[in-house]
Amino acid sequence: MGNATTTAADTTSLLAIEKVGGVLTIGLNRAKKRNAMNDGLVLAIDECFSMLAEDVRAVVIHGVGDHFSSGLDLSELSERDVTEGLWHSRMWHRTFDKIQFARVPVIAALKGAVIGGGLELACAAHIRVAEPSAYYALPEGQRGIFVGGGGSMRLPRLVGVARMADMMLTGRIYHATEGATLGFSQYLTEPGGALAKAMELAERVTTNAPLTNFAVLQALPMIAEANPQVGLLMESLMATVAQNDKEAKARIRAFLEHKTAKVKPT
Repeated sequence: MGNATTTAADTTSLLAIEKVGGVLTIGLNRAKKRNAMNDGLVLAIDECFSMLAEDVRAVVIHGVGDHFSSGLDLSELSERDVTEGLWHSRMWHRTFDKIQFARVPVIAALKGAVIGGGLELACAAHIRVAEPSAYYALPEGQRGIFVGGGGSMRLPRLVGVARMADMMLTGRIYHATEGATLGFSQYLTEPGGALAKAMELAERVTTNAPLTNFAVLQALPMIAEANPQVGLLMESLMATVAQNDKEAKARIRAFLEHKTAKVKPT
């Protein structure tokens, strides 16, 4: 983990939080429940992303124990009328939006169950790293419910509508190896290696210019979904802003003066 310094872990009943240099790690801390997500856990995540310290440059989300998250904790699913159910889903949306639109890159380290709401959480991250034990499922169809944490919007953009529909209708499960090919994750590691790889990537992105990271996180998704001419105009504006930032000018000058290495395959 380079020269980063590690502070003492701040562990609550729901989240295990640790800061390593500029990287904040957030551990879902309900291992006995396979990190099933209840309202308390979602609200704790919301609070964490609402209060990111200025010196945090990247976030890694992972699961304590053998699993990332087995999804909605059905044992705590209370009876709700239509209005209460709507507000409940919107609460999840607000929390996961804070991840997707965070000011810093968010990387999810996946292992074991990545199911239902846990998969929806993973989809809100910008980079997903899986180890061979990870598996993906959406058992909502068998439970008589529907995704409510933004999965119907985010997951199809990664793997397609037809694949998500198949998962919900038939209970199909995808394992880590095929998941890396299909878009569930961008990286596949050796057994037990997801968190270490996620930290390696997080430390790498902390060295980028903050404004460039911001452009990738905020502007790129909007450009990709915009009318082509609107998207191209937005790209031009973002490129102009980024390259005129003081840090960008210093980095380009260092490259031209041969103070930084050229891009080469490793």
